[in-house]
Amino acid sequence: MSYRDYDRNYRRPAGVSRYTGNRRRVNRRLRNRIIIIASALVALALVIVLITSAFSCVCSSGAKGSKIDTATKSTKPKTESVKKATVKKEISFREPSIEYDESTGTGTAVSDNLYVWNQMAFELFNVKPSQAKSYAEVINSAQKSLGRKNKVHSMIVPNQTEMALPGQVKSQAGLKTVSQADYIKKVYDTLSSDISFINCYNHLSKYNSEYIYFDSDPNWTGLGAYYGYKAFASATKQKAVKLTSLNEDMIEGFNGSYSSMTEETLNTDSVHFWDFPYSVKSEITRESGETETVDGCFNKYAEGSDSYSVFLNGDNPLEVIKSGYSKAKNGKIAVVHDSLGNAFIPYLTYNYKEIYSVDYRTYKSNLKKLCRDNGITEVLFINGAVNSADASQQKAIKSIIG
Repeated sequence: MSYRDYDRNYRRPAGVSRYTGNRRRVNRRLRNRIIIIASALVALALVIVLITSAFSCVCSSGAKGSKIDTATKSTKPKTESVKKATVKKEISFREPSIEYDESTGTGTAVSDNLYVWNQMAFELFNVKPSQAKSYAEVINSAQKSLGRKNKVHSMIVPNQTEMALPGQVKSQAGLKTVSQADYIKKVYDTLSSDISFINCYNHLSKYNSEYIYFDSDPNWTGLGAYYGYKAFASATKQKAVKLTSLNEDMIEGFNGSYSSMTEETLNTDSVHFWDFPYSVKSEITRESGETETVDGCFNKYAEGSDSYSVFLNGDNPLEVIKSGYSKAKNGKIAVVHDSLGNAFIPYLTYNYKEIYSVDYRTYKSNLKKLCRDNGITEVLFINGAVNSADASQQKAIKSIIG
């Protein structure tokens, strides 16, 4: 029997039409096609997802690589900038030109540390390299204690032996005295690069023929202190006041502390100081703890062997000087000093609204606290070369750093 014969003889069940069977076959075919198409779409979607994921990984790797490159490139300038910050400039010293007259002779040794020549007293400078390093480390510790909120400056002042005693006299008399330029250089080499070094040596050397040191006292004169101030102003890029704009005054008959240390005749000095055409107020704290507020920062009644006390009203642990100069651009600075700071500080009233004079030899409080409580942003350490090398003076500075 053929397929057709079978189909002809086929009898449909009751109730089932010819059209119903056809519809079932069509539905079955349609469902199969839908399943095939859906499967194909799912497979296509899966392929797209796999391709997209692979592409994202490649892009991500590339992005990471570019970030590393960028970071590498960006860190190079930072590394270089750090190196630049730590590399200090070389400093040089101007050798002072000192006149020598053979007729003046070789002078007299008063002690191991004091020499008199041409009626001038000279304190000899005998130090070891380790003393330069230890002083620098004291200033470094101060900078570390004060932190980045305070800019720290350091100035070491050479004495008259360096600037006025001829080399011929030193040689002929066999004096043992070390080059203060070499000592200051050793201090500089050990100082942190974060500390601003003030080279007043060259300014004093340039004007060493002028009356910048007393002949009977270890201090510099008001004029010598002015040249030190000019060195500070130059190093900190500030305008220095001109002496011609100030009012010069003088105290005669000054016989300084060297006069009582020798029977040799010394020149009698005069103390010159320059007052300001603007108002200045000083709040003084004495060693006794008593406080006093006075006009100006000069004790014009000073006389005789006490004449140097004209500056800053004498030696006081703390003195706050408030400037009335309307064009003083800067805020507050603390000056930590020995007696050389007394003649130096008054000039700062031209540049700073408030100056905190801290004599570390008698000041008993904490420098860091003083700066924090009063909003002080700069600290300048001024010391003579002799005092800076002295262990007891270094210890005194350490005691107030905190």
